[in-house]
Amino acid sequence: MAEPMPLKTLAVIPARYGSTRLPAKPLLKLKGRELVLWVWEGVRQSRRVERVIVATDHEDIVKVVQRAGGEAMLTPESLPTGSDRVAYVARRVPSRYVLNVQSDDPLISARHIDPMLEALEEDPAIQLALLAKTIDRPEEIERDSIVKMVFGADGRALYFSRSPIPFARNPVTAYYKHIGPYAWRRESLLAFSSWEQTPLEKAESLEMLRLLEKGGIIKCLLTDSDTVEIDTPEDLERFARAQAGTEK
Repeated sequence: MAEPMPLKTLAVIPARYGSTRLPAKPLLKLKGRELVLWVWEGVRQSRRVERVIVATDHEDIVKVVQRAGGEAMLTPESLPTGSDRVAYVARRVPSRYVLNVQSDDPLISARHIDPMLEALEEDPAIQLALLAKTIDRPEEIERDSIVKMVFGADGRALYFSRSPIPFARNPVTAYYKHIGPYAWRRESLLAFSSWEQTPLEKAESLEMLRLLEKGGIIKCLLTDSDTVEIDTPEDLERFARAQAGTEK
């Protein structure tokens, strides 16, 4: 009997139970539905995604996902990062592309996911595709929780930083931030997860820099559709405004 063909696109939602600012964050209810389910439903909007798995370290999250009809996989508590959880699943579920979708991003949808997968299909040299959004709120430029990015005319990433980049010795026409999911080639993700942390990655605490330091190619795709990562009570207010259509 022939073995089944591997998936083209696997989406993994790493959902860690512990959170310093918002304990049990994936189970936080927004309008009566758990945060992790908002993300799960958003990913399922993409027809390019064939399988969605929530990767978690806690049985309560598994139960919530399964009750909704979704698929969840328990991963070791010892895994240090979300990327490690995604790689753990990817080793067990072969596919061509692997999406890493943050479990605290309830506005995620096909309009964020599909362009990244298209980019991977169009250019075999790209190892990782990310979204770049123009920063509209000036206060975000200085905020170290917002990851800034610079890229070339071809969209290939030059650098990521928690500091404002580029440095404004002369007027800067636009600052860009990274938002939302990561779209990997599976072999690139598995290689990435086997490498030790690199100096710039440690300095900035940004995983994308590990791939750049190893000579990898990251494609930055412009989007005008923002997301809201839920990390503070203020983010909950932003989500409410976005749902009401009043978020700027």
